[in-house]
Amino acid sequence: MGSWSRNSRSPRDRRPQPSSGRHPNHHATRIRQQGETMIGVGVRTPGGALEILDLPEPREPGAGELVLEVVAAGIGPWDALLHTGGWDVGLVPPAALGVEGVGRVAATGPGETEFRTGDLVIVHEAPLPGGSGTWAEKALVSSAHVARVPDGLAPAVAAGLPVAGLTAQQALDELQVVAGSRLLVVGASGPTAALAVQLAHSRGADVVAGAGLAHADRLRSLGAADVVDTHVNGWAHKVGRRFDAVLIAATGTAADAMELLVDGGRLTSITSDAPAPVRGIATSDLYVQPDGRALGELAALAAAGDLRLEVETTPVGGALAIAEQVASGRSRGVKHVLEF
Repeated sequence: MGSWSRNSRSPRDRRPQPSSGRHPNHHATRIRQQGETMIGVGVRTPGGALEILDLPEPREPGAGELVLEVVAAGIGPWDALLHTGGWDVGLVPPAALGVEGVGRVAATGPGETEFRTGDLVIVHEAPLPGGSGTWAEKALVSSAHVARVPDGLAPAVAAGLPVAGLTAQQALDELQVVAGSRLLVVGASGPTAALAVQLAHSRGADVVAGAGLAHADRLRSLGAADVVDTHVNGWAHKVGRRFDAVLIAATGTAADAMELLVDGGRLTSITSDAPAPVRGIATSDLYVQPDGRALGELAALAAAGDLRLEVETTPVGGALAIAEQVASGRSRGVKHVLEF
């Protein structure tokens, strides 16, 4: 990860204040005039220092596009890859990072029929149609990657759901997890894997979570039938059972986990380190894909209380410290969300 430094100017003092007679949480829907700027957290140059910046506002949306006034945006370890160029999503600096969030529709492209100005929506966007991400006051997104935020779902929770939720869901699909599947989730204490535990349990799978035992009670409450301490040497030899499928969410654990798969089983890694296949085992690395329809389904589950995500919110002024904390793996299993 590159050097991350703070711009000396404080954005909190320069943000537009609500007009007289409006509630402080009101979100304006107009697009500022050409040449106006917005606050964003991003980079001036490819791989440059992470800063709080004045950035150009998004262009007018084209067909199939929306401009969102961002309410909150998720922060994940993948954002460090955006920063360094390890994940090419079409970032064109100077630009904001971020590929997920919640916002109100500020403008719609020609012919848009699904979404209207003022709708509160959730999005995972990659590649970035405007070359800049969701860590900004406004973002240009594809309407196909957007879903409405259902009543009862807090915007901060919704903002943290897209990448983790879609990754978990797509990994379980890749693993062909169904009712009765025996699934091991390694690295289960993190936000993405914890969502996978819940989604697999809801499919009727027999889920074992691999994590530090400090997380055991929480993981059992999320649907894990058992918790294995994967922080001890030789942990795989102490499990005492076999699995049809393994989801890897912790680097350096895949080789040991392979030993626990039945012949012809499946292993999917979300940490880009799937081992070579042996014994007829299918192995793969999972890279999340945007999906507005699936995102709507996940949001509905979260709104109903059937999918739980622990979030911590941070104002724009604290973005740099939190981004570095998340990138270094010190996020303590919670999902961090940047609020605008």
